[in-house]
Amino acid sequence: MTTRRTILAATAAAVLFVSASAANAQSFPNRPIRIIVSFPPGGATDVIARTVGAPLGQRLGQNVVVDNRPGSNGNISAELAANARPDGHTLLLGSDSLFGVNPHLYSRMPVDLRKAFVPVTNLVTNLLILTVNPERVPAKTFGEFIEFARKAKPPLFYASIGNGSQHHIAMELLKRTAKIDLTHVPYKGGGPAAIATVGGETLAMFGGGSVVPLVRSGKLRALAVSSAKRSPTLPELPTIAETYPGYSVTIWQGLFAPAGTPPEIVTKLRTEVHEVLKMPEVAQALLNAGSGEPSLISIEQFTAMIADDYVRYGKVIKDTGIKVDN
Repeated sequence: MTTRRTILAATAAAVLFVSASAANAQSFPNRPIRIIVSFPPGGATDVIARTVGAPLGQRLGQNVVVDNRPGSNGNISAELAANARPDGHTLLLGSDSLFGVNPHLYSRMPVDLRKAFVPVTNLVTNLLILTVNPERVPAKTFGEFIEFARKAKPPLFYASIGNGSQHHIAMELLKRTAKIDLTHVPYKGGGPAAIATVGGETLAMFGGGSVVPLVRSGKLRALAVSSAKRSPTLPELPTIAETYPGYSVTIWQGLFAPAGTPPEIVTKLRTEVHEVLKMPEVAQALLNAGSGEPSLISIEQFTAMIADDYVRYGKVIKDTGIKVDN
């Protein structure tokens, strides 16, 4: 009799849990959803949040509010999001740099990112474009640039959007791969870095889609892209991997929820975000802004990508000795 009562009690508890979970998903969301972004308004990451957030809010029946919290390569926004109530109403728009680079770059992290968050979905992937100042660098091709850089005395100055950024790591990886020497000059953002390269203060840089207008106007010369495949926006540009097989640096941005968020809410968010990313107008808006292409990969693929980047970038940082001040 006791065993039977135990089984019945366990069964009843399981039914109640399933019912509560279903109720959570059905009642979610019951107030505005906040997406915390690690960069200031107006940048490519902010555009992603707002472009996806508006139609997502329409589908969910609640406003989606973008909360910009820049600083410390995303650590500030990560700490804020990690400490939010895990009910799906606060999300983090996180990048490969935050999850793959920062844990190796900073001696002290505010939170253990791999324990503090659960991945909801990847949003976009993007590539970097190797560009040079066309007045100061005679190279017309990627191969010519490598030879020019190899012979330059003193080494050429290159710009990045900041210490430890993907732009920084991409060039350091190229230096190691091609066995060339370049001197890093960090700037606070893509705009200042591009202005410096256009003005000749620095002679080369990796830039995102936002440098495309400068390339089209002739103010910068594009030589190659960092991804494994050629860019649909600039298909004439070779990949660096065509010269150096295995070289690949891509940028991704994804949504994360605080650990402990009910799985059914995470699943509901993932499903709705994927529907938004399938909208042609959303995809076009992201491409036009240089924010990347929508990425509709499975959660298993996204989780594996996060883990792979953590290992790969950790090795690059260790081998190159890249450091930042905490």
